Amino acid sequence: MTALLALLRRGFDNPWLLISLTCIFWAGNVVAARSAIGHISPLLLVCGRWVIASAILLVIANKNLREDWPVMAPHWPRIFAMGACGFTLFHAFYYVSAYYTSGVNLSIMQGVSPVLVLLGAWVMWRTPVTMVQMMGCGITMIGILIVGTHGDLTMLRDLQFNVGDIGMLVAGVIYAGYTLSLRNRPKTSAIGFFVVMALAALLSSIPGVIYEAWRGDLIWPTTSTGVMVLLYTAIFPSLMAQIFYIRGIELIGPGRAIIFYNVTPVLSAIFATYFLNEPFELYHFAALVFVIGGVTIAEKLRRPT
Repeated sequence: MTALLALLRRGFDNPWLLISLTCIFWAGNVVAARSAIGHISPLLLVCGRWVIASAILLVIANKNLREDWPVMAPHWPRIFAMGACGFTLFHAFYYVSAYYTSGVNLSIMQGVSPVLVLLGAWVMWRTPVTMVQMMGCGITMIGILIVGTHGDLTMLRDLQFNVGDIGMLVAGVIYAGYTLSLRNRPKTSAIGFFVVMALAALLSSIPGVIYEAWRGDLIWPTTSTGVMVLLYTAIFPSLMAQIFYIRGIELIGPGRAIIFYNVTPVLSAIFATYFLNEPFELYHFAALVFVIGGVTIAEKLRRPT
């Protein structure tokens, strides 16, 4: 037992292991979103994952919450809005979009958020944007157009994106806004702040479940697939990935950690092809090259080393 605890301790002190696992867990969310279709309704999935994650967090981080709450209490409306947007609305669009587009497209579209953060920082705080960053944004947008046209850019004359693709773009905008709002979050421990955000996500997701029930679209996870999807999204993308990412940032800083986010769309596309048997077309590969290349240029070359 002592040897196992020592091994886990060493793993928790290894930032590259933690952030790599984070990307894997987030990439698996694409497979979970597509696998949920017909087994658990999307808004119930959003609510259910935060019910489980919040319950676990209240047990393991209760001390952090008690210590940090006096600092966060005056800011609770803003924290609630951040949790509702960054966790609830984002995932609602994410899971609903999975009904209308492929897992490969989901993975490519989620690579847009870093560029949206870059543009949002310029709009809100006039953060300098270099020519290299503008070039990276442009390259990323080419990747989005390739997805929207299925590789046939002549379709731009009467372009119509898939509803799911548009939903993922909206989700990307929401998550970019949430990320930008973190700049001015209360000065507390990251885990204590995360507990409050998770509780906000839980509360704000309840109306969605009521809406699904009113429409008659509510699907309870009565199958093994539905239960596994719910448990996976609650434990891995919602809980462990966030904790690992927080720890990784503590060890190496956000600047180096965020570069790893660019790995997530690539892994997501691979997982969708392997686990969901979705076709990986040449235009998917081209779109990935443009999206990941554009984000990498915008992030890595944004200022001199």
